[in-house]
Amino acid sequence: IFKAGNTDGVFQFESPGMKDLLRNFKPESFRDLIALNALYRPGPLKSGMTDEFIKCKNHPDRVSYECPELEPILKETQGLIVYQEQVMQIATELAGFSMAEADILRKAMGKKVTGMMKAQKQRFVQGAKKKGLSQAKANKIFDQINYFAGYGFNKSHSAAYAYLAYRTAYLKAHYPVNFLAALLTSEAERGVTPQVVKYINEAEGMGIKVLPPDINQSDFNFTVHKDAIRFGLSAIKNVGENAVRALLEVRKKREKFESPFDICEDADPKILNRKVIENLIKAGAFDSLGWKRSQLFHLIDYMIDYAHVIQKFRASKQNFLFGSSQIEPPEIPAEVREMPEWDKSLSLSYEKDSLGFYITGHPLAEFGKQLKKLVSHPISQLDDEKDFNREIRVAGIISSVKPLKTRKDERMATFILEDMSGRIEVVAFPENYKKYYGTLGEDQLVWVKGKFLGEGESRRIHLLHILPLAEAFQKQAKRVVLRIFLPGIEESVFEELKSMLDQNRGSCPVYFELETPHSYRMIVEAGEIPGIAISEDLTKKIENLLGEDSVFIEY
Repeated sequence: IFKAGNTDGVFQFESPGMKDLLRNFKPESFRDLIALNALYRPGPLKSGMTDEFIKCKNHPDRVSYECPELEPILKETQGLIVYQEQVMQIATELAGFSMAEADILRKAMGKKVTGMMKAQKQRFVQGAKKKGLSQAKANKIFDQINYFAGYGFNKSHSAAYAYLAYRTAYLKAHYPVNFLAALLTSEAERGVTPQVVKYINEAEGMGIKVLPPDINQSDFNFTVHKDAIRFGLSAIKNVGENAVRALLEVRKKREKFESPFDICEDADPKILNRKVIENLIKAGAFDSLGWKRSQLFHLIDYMIDYAHVIQKFRASKQNFLFGSSQIEPPEIPAEVREMPEWDKSLSLSYEKDSLGFYITGHPLAEFGKQLKKLVSHPISQLDDEKDFNREIRVAGIISSVKPLKTRKDERMATFILEDMSGRIEVVAFPENYKKYYGTLGEDQLVWVKGKFLGEGESRRIHLLHILPLAEAFQKQAKRVVLRIFLPGIEESVFEELKSMLDQNRGSCPVYFELETPHSYRMIVEAGEIPGIAISEDLTKKIENLLGEDSVFIEY
C-alpha cells in the first residue's frame, strides 16, 4: 500500500505529493512512516531536506556522522535531524544537558532569539568539550542542529499519525471493499461530494464496482454487496433520513418491491412525497423494477394519488370489513408504456442533480485517451505543494456558475469544474471574465488553462484561458501521427483511410509513421492532405482500420 503510493483514504498519506514521496522513498518500516509524515511539510520540502532524505535512503554512502555518538540517534532518519526529540537527545548525549535544559534549547532554536541562542551555543560547546569533542567539532554540530531544528517536527505527534495511517492502510489492504464502503459513508454523511467522487474512482481503480442506488438492495449507508459496494439511499439528495427510514421499513414488511406502487401502500405520502420519489427515480433507484426512468417520472402523479387513496381507505370503516387488498393500483396508460427512455445526456444530468456526481457514466468518458493527452493533470491529482502557483491544464464540465462584482463594480465569476476524478473552483477575474463570458455556461464541456492556487478546502484555479472542449482538441493539437505497419496492408485500406481524412479536413497537420519489421521506421508529412479536424469519433474509426494505438496526437 505505502510503497506503491496507493494511499487514497489513508490518514495523512493521501495527497498527490505524499504519494510521490512514498513511491520515491519506498518505506520499509514503521519508523520510515513516522519520518515521512514529519518531512512532508512546507519547511522540509522547500529546504530540500525531504529530497536529501530520499537520496540518503537510496544511496547509503551519502550518510555520514560528525561523530560516532550521533549514529544511534540519527540512523533511523538517514543521518538527518528530523525530530525535535533528536535535538534534545544530541544535547543530552553530546553536551551533558539535562532533559529540562535540552527542552529549553529546543524552544530557543524554534524561536530563533539571537541572545538566547548565543547563550545556548556557549553552553552546548562547553558541555561537548567536557565530553571529549573539539571546539571546532562542537561548533559545527551545534550549527547543524540549529539549521535542522528550524524544520524539526515533534516525533511523538508524527508517530501517532503514522500509527493511525498504518491501521487504516491495513484495513485497505485486507478488507478493501468494507474499508471503501465505510469511507464513502463517512464522506457522504459530511456532505463532501468531491471526496465521495474521489473514493468511487479509487474503488473502480481497484476493480471494485460501486453499484447505483436500488430500492430493493440499498441500505441507509453504503454497504458491501458481495464483492461490490452498493450506494446508500441516504446519500441521495433531497430524500432525507425520515424518508429513507420509512422506505426501508416498508421494504422490511414486504421483503421486496415488485412495482413502483408497492412503496405507496404502507408509506405516509407526506414523508415519501413527490420530491423524494423524483430524486429516487433520477438517481436510478427504481431501475431494477423494469421501468424506464422516463416512464417512472410520468407515473409519479399516479403513485401519489394511489398513496392518498390507500390512506383514506384505511382511515375509513370500510377497511375493517374488506381490508386494503380491495384497492388495486391504477391502470397505466398506453402512451406511458410506449414512452422512450431519456437520452444519455439528460439521464446523466438528472443523476448529477440527485447524487451530486455521475455514477453510471460521465460526459467526459467518450473522449477516452485523447483527453489525457490534452490536460496536464486530472483534477484530483493537483498537488497543494508541488503544483502551487504553477500553470496547469485541466478539462471538465462546468457547474454552479456564480456571477460576482469586485469593489470597483467590475464583473467576474467563479464556477465549479468537474472531471471524472474530482472537482475544483475556478475564478474568472474581470479581464478574463469579459473575454470568455460566452463560454462560461453551466453543463458546458471545457478545457481550462490557469494557475493553481490555495490548499485544502480553498483549492482553486485562476483562469487564464478557456475553450469549449471540442474546440480545444482542434486548436491545441500540434500534429497527428498515424502509425502504419507497411507489410500486408492492402491498397483498399489506404483508400479508405484517405476517404476518412478527406471527409474530416481541418487545420491539424497530418504525419505518417511508416514502419517495417527489422528494417526501417520513418515519419513523413502528408502531401495531399494538409490538415484534419480531430475528433474522438475519427480517432476510433482510424484505430478500427489501422489497429489499436495507431493514432498519436501531440499537444
